[in-house]
Amino acid sequence: MDDLGQGDSAEREDPRIRATRIQDVAKLADVSTATVSRALATPERVSPEARARVLEAIAKTGYVPNPAARSLRSQKTFMVLVVLPDLSNTFFSKILRGIEETLFEAGYGMIISDLDGSPEKEAHFAAFTAAGRVDGAILLNGHLFGQSREGQGQPARIGIPLVALCEAIPGADIPQIEIDNRVAASRMIQHLAALGHRRIAYVSGPSNNILERERFSGFKDGLEAAGLPFDPALVIPGDYTIESGVAAGQGLVARTTRPTAVFCTSDEMAIGLMRTLLSAGLRVPEDISVAGFDDIEFAAVAEPSLTTIRQPRRELGQAAATVLIDLLQGRPTPKQIRLETELVIRDSVAPPR
Repeated sequence: MDDLGQGDSAEREDPRIRATRIQDVAKLADVSTATVSRALATPERVSPEARARVLEAIAKTGYVPNPAARSLRSQKTFMVLVVLPDLSNTFFSKILRGIEETLFEAGYGMIISDLDGSPEKEAHFAAFTAAGRVDGAILLNGHLFGQSREGQGQPARIGIPLVALCEAIPGADIPQIEIDNRVAASRMIQHLAALGHRRIAYVSGPSNNILERERFSGFKDGLEAAGLPFDPALVIPGDYTIESGVAAGQGLVARTTRPTAVFCTSDEMAIGLMRTLLSAGLRVPEDISVAGFDDIEFAAVAEPSLTTIRQPRRELGQAAATVLIDLLQGRPTPKQIRLETELVIRDSVAPPR
């Protein structure tokens, strides 16, 4: 029994298994403990050379920061909530990458909330946020917690900095990072008209979505700029999903008089629509040209490759994260940032026969 007890004591005192401390990292990196803390919490305040030494020392020593102690000292969680309407939508992949990269560089992590149209989920994350579980939030769902997309209802009292991304939130006094959807949609319609198309169909997004309202206005702007009349019969309802693109394609196949071009307000709808047209024996673009919006990863490899509007998705994510970090650290921020889009011309669009 005595030997066993002595063995336990010796093991507890063995310096080789003592947990690595921040002082060990500082000594190996030849910096102060304060510099180590800054390199982890606010890396932009540390020179690249010093930060590199700190990270190398952390890797060698196996040091693991104590996030609980760090939060208690600073009264911060160093976590950001990213609110998505639908995580399954491939559009968000590069946006999330841009957000994560920028947050990581500043010493923050992120939690992704997939609302998926669930009021229960939204109420849960509103309470989660109000309880101080995160320092700030980036909203891609188009409305404040507690409100509808139309601005109805009383917004929840969150008490942390918020940034709206992609979908502007009218009336919300928070920074908004987006593209000019109206201008982008008008540009696509004018491109189709310049090729000679006179009957251009439009596959919409959800009617209560601000992106849809802006893109529809851009569609009509483009028709007007090209001297083409607006025909309500050429407006086809959709919801940004592949399934609604398939349904739109089935409707077009059944028509006796078809448009010569179709502008879908998302690439997923355009890909679903093209698949349906091709399955019915119609050729794209020989019989019908098809254009999309977003430039998701599948747009370039679709058959045929999709003409679309490219959103700078990674840059949008980076801009939103940068603005939120500035808010968290007390720096001034702009109320609105609009990034440029690009018309990407591929094989799915050609002059009409």
